[in-house]
Amino acid sequence: MVSDVETLGAMLARANRVLVVTGAGVSTESGIPDFRGPNGIWNTRRPVYFQDFVGVERKRIVYWQQHSEIHAAHGHAEPGPVHRACARLDQAGRLRAVVTQNVDGLHHDGGLSSDKVIEVHGTGRKAACLDCGAAVPIADAVGEFRATGVPPMCTECGGLMKPATISFGQQLDPLTVQRAIDAADECDLVIALGSTLSVYPAADISIRAASRGVPYAIVNQGATDHDGDPLVTLRIEGEVGTVFGEAVEIALHSA
Repeated sequence: MVSDVETLGAMLARANRVLVVTGAGVSTESGIPDFRGPNGIWNTRRPVYFQDFVGVERKRIVYWQQHSEIHAAHGHAEPGPVHRACARLDQAGRLRAVVTQNVDGLHHDGGLSSDKVIEVHGTGRKAACLDCGAAVPIADAVGEFRATGVPPMCTECGGLMKPATISFGQQLDPLTVQRAIDAADECDLVIALGSTLSVYPAADISIRAASRGVPYAIVNQGATDHDGDPLVTLRIEGEVGTVFGEAVEIALHSA
C-alpha cells in the first residue's frame, strides 16, 4: 500500500513548477515560537495596530518593546528541514517559488535566492523608514531602542523607522502580493506546509492555484481552514519537516 508520503513524493516527481506556501509550523521546527499560538505574543499581549504606531508615541514604544522580544526569540535560529528541502527542489529546477507568511528570513539562509522567496508579511531582518524607505539591519534599530528607550528615527529624512514586517491594520505590499499571484497562476503543484491557512490573503494563494485544477497538498500538525475543501488533493497530518523532506527525496531519486 502506498503511503501518503510516497503519494506526495509522486506528486512532486510529476511537477516542474512547484509552489510552496509556508507558515509558522515551518519556523517552529527551527526553534522560533509560534506568535499566534495559545501562548504566543499576540495572544498574551495586545497588538499595536499600524495607525496607532504612526499616530501615538507611547504605542510606538510598546511596539518596539514587543519587537525587541521577537528579535530576541528569533535568536540564532537556523534553517530547518523544510527550508533545506525547498532549496533541494530549487537546485533540481523544480521550484517556482516559496510564498511565506514567516518573517524570519530562514528561507534565504536555507539557500533560496530573493527571486524565489515571496515574503507576504514582510521581513523581520530590517527596519525601514515609513517615509523614504531607507533601511537598516533590525539589530541596529533594536539596539538603539534598547539603549535609549526611544523609537528610532530615520537618519536620512527624520521619518519613523519601523520593522519591515506587516503590522495589524497595515496594507500588504501590492507588488509582493502580485508576485504571489503570478506564482499561483504559473505553478503546476501547490503545497501548503505548517500553516493553519487562516490568515488572508496569504491563505488565498494556494486556493487560487488549486482553482485552476492544479494538485493541492497540505501538510500540517493540527487542523487547517482548508481541511475538507474539495480542491485539496492530499492532506497529511504529521511533522512538516519530516514529511516534506522525505517526499522531496523520493521525488528527486525517482527523476
